[in-house]
Amino acid sequence: MVRRPAELERIVPDIFDEVEEEVRAERMRRLLQRYAGVILGAVLLVVAGLAGWRIRDYYQAQQDRAAAAQYLAALNQAQGTGATAEAGRAQAAAALAKLAESGPSGYRQLARLRLAALLAQAGKRQPALDLYNALATDQSADPLLRDLASLLWAEHQVDDGDPQLLEARLKPLAAPGSPWRPLAERQLALLDLRQNRTASARDILRRLALDGAAPSGVRESAQLLLQQIGS
Repeated sequence: MVRRPAELERIVPDIFDEVEEEVRAERMRRLLQRYAGVILGAVLLVVAGLAGWRIRDYYQAQQDRAAAAQYLAALNQAQGTGATAEAGRAQAAAALAKLAESGPSGYRQLARLRLAALLAQAGKRQPALDLYNALATDQSADPLLRDLASLLWAEHQVDDGDPQLLEARLKPLAAPGSPWRPLAERQLALLDLRQNRTASARDILRRLALDGAAPSGVRESAQLLLQQIGS
């Protein structure tokens, strides 16, 4: 039976499509046969990478939990009272020193801050200042903790440190938008009083006493200082 031209026009493209599909399938089979080892290796690398990522996350989580437990235990030891208080603080300092040396980054920075505070409380001022300064200048540390360390470094020597150096550290912390602004401004006021710049100190203290964003303790101390110097 002779097919009509219209039927041929409909069938011929279908045949070409089928042939093209077969050719593509054959090419794919040949490629798979030729590069099967490479493809399998790539798949294994991806799987290994994902597994390594999950293992690393699990290991990091384990480290963080262990560091958190060590940090909290050290805080509890440091807060002891009575006859064993001194021994507890010594044990806390040792634990914090170890955590500050080899703990995960966040806990390492917190441990350095708390260890410096313990040293300052124990009268070991210079080692405490060294720790504060090391954290304040550590560019790998969290900026918020760096600024806090800088503030505490200045606070512990506001009575006898180099005024120019202290001002250079405190003024950036007292800038608008800084989370440490009220605390830094109070230290600047104390530094002004130390240098007999009473008018400047009074201006700062008046602002702090009325600053609703400042902690209540800072406002109260500003008011007390104003009463002492005469508002």
